[in-house]
Amino acid sequence: MDLFANLAHGFSVALTFNNLLFCLIGCLIGTAIGVLPGIGPVATISLLLPITFGQPATTAIIMLAGIYYGAQYGGSTTAILLNLPGEVSSVVTTLEGYKMARRGRAGAALTVAALGSFFAGTVATVVVAASGPLLTQVALSFGPADYFSLMFLGLVISAVLAQGSVVKSIGMVVLGVSMGMVGTDVQTGQQRFTFGIPELSDGVGFVSMAMGMFGIAEIILNLERPEARSVMSGKVGSLMMTREEFRRAVPSVLRGTLVGTFLGILPGGGAALSSFGSYMMERKVSKGRHEFGTGAIEGVAGPESANNAASQTSFIPLLTLGIPANAVMALMVGALIIQGIQPGPRMVEAQPDLFWGLIASMWVGNLMLLVINLPMIGMWVKLLSVPYRFMYPSIMIFCAIGVYSLQNNVFDVYQTVVFGIFGYLCSKLRLEAAPMLIGFVLGPMMEEHLRRAMLLSRGDPMVFVERPISATMLAIAAIALGAMLMPNLRKGKDAALQEGG
Repeated sequence: MDLFANLAHGFSVALTFNNLLFCLIGCLIGTAIGVLPGIGPVATISLLLPITFGQPATTAIIMLAGIYYGAQYGGSTTAILLNLPGEVSSVVTTLEGYKMARRGRAGAALTVAALGSFFAGTVATVVVAASGPLLTQVALSFGPADYFSLMFLGLVISAVLAQGSVVKSIGMVVLGVSMGMVGTDVQTGQQRFTFGIPELSDGVGFVSMAMGMFGIAEIILNLERPEARSVMSGKVGSLMMTREEFRRAVPSVLRGTLVGTFLGILPGGGAALSSFGSYMMERKVSKGRHEFGTGAIEGVAGPESANNAASQTSFIPLLTLGIPANAVMALMVGALIIQGIQPGPRMVEAQPDLFWGLIASMWVGNLMLLVINLPMIGMWVKLLSVPYRFMYPSIMIFCAIGVYSLQNNVFDVYQTVVFGIFGYLCSKLRLEAAPMLIGFVLGPMMEEHLRRAMLLSRGDPMVFVERPISATMLAIAAIALGAMLMPNLRKGKDAALQEGG
């Protein structure tokens, strides 16, 4: 009964005019950036962080969440109609969705993508609502050593699951943790790694880093690539599925929902990993697997359901443990901290409006996206006709104004430019930026819990292996890291990532 009462409270928060408006804005922006290739939710959320400061924390997080799961909907539209994935998680959808469109079944593919995403989003919302309070109670039994080991596991998994070299990913994690150490030590008052620059006494700016690494760097990369976009001139066709297509799609939606719900919770997981995992499963277990490569509806239904479920269950570790599962969740942690809220197990009691309001808004947002996407397909595809060279100057100006408005300090703009250039160089060197951002967010938290654990154990490092939870986390981290450093497994992971992207 408490769950229903809490959900009723959440809907009372989510259905206020202001929260509904910003949920709609988030869904519209998310769909738009999902349609437009090369932008993505990470870059968009990092660019929009400054405008959330003037809003209540609940309203701000509802909008940012809408952008994240809205991008999963929008990405499928161009993936199916133009063979052009607007979002990373939609790469897999192009494999079967575009072939369905060429056979005249674009409408059916778009319908199953939208309905599958809505069903998966609804199930994932229920999972978040049911598991959140339970995991919160478990998390309250964690000690400092357990939290340190859990965050260490999150960093290892984020490095292991990143594309490319594991060693490079670990290096980016270490760099992120090191940057998190910059600033004034809370306990001693000593300045660390500031190099005599007064503006760094408060640490490296989170918004500047996020905007630079994901926003500015992405803009430079996209301007470097030639534009090769054409707007579909043919008709989408009927949005109705045949009885046979519906019969084949239902099991795939169910399987994709389960895969996405599970993989979304894992550190380093997320929508892209879930959609790829679902596609590989459908190729092996679906009844229509012999049609894969020619436009199998299972290849659209499963991955689209998986990526939407994952985008919402990835909020579970954030809301219950305060640990980001991926780069987008790291941005959410930053947004909460900027609003003066520390994510973690105490949040369900300290911030019930935010916790339950966000969960309720997920279902409301999915319903909005269902209405937004299917009737307005033509408008979203027309958005592709806007040249990048007209879009990016306005984005750059908005970015500079947003960063400067944080503290009215031009140094923040300089920081953003530096991180933008650094992010561009990282992309050229195939260095993943996401592990660095996660390390930057978790680094200070890890240091705090490490100090607490050592203080309570009177300097005995064995406390990390004597506590069962901590020892289990460290063992899993060691196994995951050791496995990925083995040549055969590393080659298998790289081959899988290349096939998926």
